Amino acid sequence: MPLTTEQIEQAGSVVAGAATLRAAAASLRQQFAGMQASVVDAMDMRDETPALRVGERSVYLASNDGHCWSVTANPAYANAFILAES
Repeated sequence: MPLTTEQIEQAGSVVAGAATLRAAAASLRQQFAGMQASVVDAMDMRDETPALRVGERSVYLASNDGHCWSVTANPAYANAFILAES
């Protein structure tokens, strides 16, 4: 499902308003049917560029080819959110 700029901003609002990243991930899964959401340690994403930052929280977009996951800057290929907090 290609994401629009508005949807990415909506995801940022969810992440900003959630008490925890795990709560944000659960909300994202509910609000974006077909998208996955995971929480990882910020160290795991140290060499990646987030799609957006919300305070100390980062939102990355990821895609998968059925076997391997990769971070993507292209919302048209994204089928997952990866969340991390510094």
